[in-house]
Amino acid sequence: MSIKDWATGERPREKLLQRGANALSDAELLAILLRVGTQGMSAVDLARSLLDNYGGLGGVMHASADELSQHKGMGLAAYAQFATVLEIGRRVLSEELRQQPVFNNPQVAGDFLRLRIGRERVEVSMALFLDTQNRLIACEELSRGTVAENIAYPREVARLALQHHAAAVLFAHNHPSGSLKPSPEDFAFTQRLQAALALLDIVLLDHVIVTATATVSFVKQGWLKS
Repeated sequence: MSIKDWATGERPREKLLQRGANALSDAELLAILLRVGTQGMSAVDLARSLLDNYGGLGGVMHASADELSQHKGMGLAAYAQFATVLEIGRRVLSEELRQQPVFNNPQVAGDFLRLRIGRERVEVSMALFLDTQNRLIACEELSRGTVAENIAYPREVARLALQHHAAAVLFAHNHPSGSLKPSPEDFAFTQRLQAALALLDIVLLDHVIVTATATVSFVKQGWLKS
């Protein structure tokens, strides 16, 4: 049965307008983005198939163009829609970080980092450059490595901090393995970075390890002392 034949209150778009977006299931939200299904499948059926295949909304939204194109009824147009939604989410969170100190809302900072690098399949390091009130000035990707190895250099972080006239830096990198446990190299790098920035009178506010579902803060764990 086509969605057009459903009762009005059960159609995803009408349901959203009547009851709000939070009343919709993951499949219904995704169906609104897809707009149409494929032969023998409504948009909701197609959405459910995608969610099953990729393990949830996060997996669907971060799937590559090639991966999506292998799924029946999907192609570059769908990939473009998903990429657009992700980027809008990143920019909304970035605006929030620019308007208030990062540590005033650690949930926003964590969500921003997970959305940026949490589902990357290789290690990626990035830095948030902050003003004297710890509000976001700029966010820069620093390096991109293999699944288990990534190299960032303190001198590059320091150079960018000076370029952005930053008073503080929040460094972050992801663990594609899903583990939040820092490696010995993570601890050593943090010490080197803190020392390099201190010479320029710039504060290393934190080092955050990021996965698809969580983050861990060196400061909160007591691993980074001011």
